[in-house]
Amino acid sequence: MYGKIKEHLNNELAAIREAGLFKTERIIESEQGAEIVVKGKKVLNFCANNYLGLSSHPELIKAAHEEIDRRGYGLSSVRFICGTQDIHKELEKKVSDFLGMEDTILFSSAFDANGAVFEPLLGPDDAIISDALNHASIIDGVRLCKAQRWAYKHSDMRDVEEEDPATGKTAKGLERCLKEARENGCRFIMIATDGVFSMDGDIAILKEICDLADKYDAMVMVDDSHSTGFMGKTGRGTHEFRGVMGRVDIITTTFGKALGGASGGCISGPKEIIDWMRNKARPYLFSNTVAPAVVGGTIKVIDLLTASTELRDKLETNTKLFRSKMTEAGFDIIPGEHPITPIMFGKYPDCSKLAVKFGERMLEEGIYVTPFSFPVVPKGKDRIRVQISAGHSTEHVEKAIAAFIKVGKELEMI
Repeated sequence: MYGKIKEHLNNELAAIREAGLFKTERIIESEQGAEIVVKGKKVLNFCANNYLGLSSHPELIKAAHEEIDRRGYGLSSVRFICGTQDIHKELEKKVSDFLGMEDTILFSSAFDANGAVFEPLLGPDDAIISDALNHASIIDGVRLCKAQRWAYKHSDMRDVEEEDPATGKTAKGLERCLKEARENGCRFIMIATDGVFSMDGDIAILKEICDLADKYDAMVMVDDSHSTGFMGKTGRGTHEFRGVMGRVDIITTTFGKALGGASGGCISGPKEIIDWMRNKARPYLFSNTVAPAVVGGTIKVIDLLTASTELRDKLETNTKLFRSKMTEAGFDIIPGEHPITPIMFGKYPDCSKLAVKFGERMLEEGIYVTPFSFPVVPKGKDRIRVQISAGHSTEHVEKAIAAFIKVGKELEMI
């Protein structure tokens, strides 16, 4: 039987390669950081989620080593059997305080947290209303739940139903979806949204979402994976950035991006919801405990970010510099304030192949960036997603800008 599948897969893979959409993995021969080694050459890394430059921070490494020495390599168990250590409870308390929530439950990843959050809370008599551009983990989490489902056009708050020019399909605004859910007699309604949408770097309009949630007696759930640690004046996340701390009911986030970059994630929210998750969330009940080294490192991160905003301030400065200079140079970038800065290729012929070629040339210039194409992004929306870090110096950012301008002129983009 495998012979037939093998032939089918080879044909499909050949078509992906021909379209310039085949994804290869470059090998990094060093620790993660603003500078990395690829094929024996030191290059500047501008495509990691290492927003605060903490992935190889010496204090985090020290803290991780100390927890291995104190609490071991792993727990070989799930939390409720014999996998809960004192440090897990300590981290949950620190995360809750940092985010301004009552309680927190840890998961091996934010993907698992989003896979866990819906199914235990909502059933066939309830509703989930999800932004159309939400992360795959939210989409998969919703699929696991038996609640009724609505999707609203990205960041569209209106009470409308109309054709979406981008897709040709009928799309609804959030208020229309909320009205329909109420008219259907749904018991509980949850609005689910990314805090920051990872492909475009745009930030959810949480005040408007919370206002509608209040109007229709709905809960608000935010995945803040691309925000926790650096968005808002003190880095608490998009709920701080948008001025709605205390109005968001549930936050899911990751420790694998700004908060050290290793692994792990969590759900934060009201104590009753977190207690319910400890008893009902399957990715929690049937997955191993987060490793002591990750817990120790993440505790150190929270301590660092609570003590000072220096890193998020440096990230903001670097982001403003890169965005302004790239716009001045004439690149097609999606406007915004987030360190995710998409360089768009859709208006150029053979945009997928052009993006791949651009990425290859940038690596030759000593800048590590990665092209994104279908199915990661819609067809015709090919891009190089640049991600700025507090670990970058001003000289790093200026070198990247100079390389973009050089390659952009060479490939006749600017």
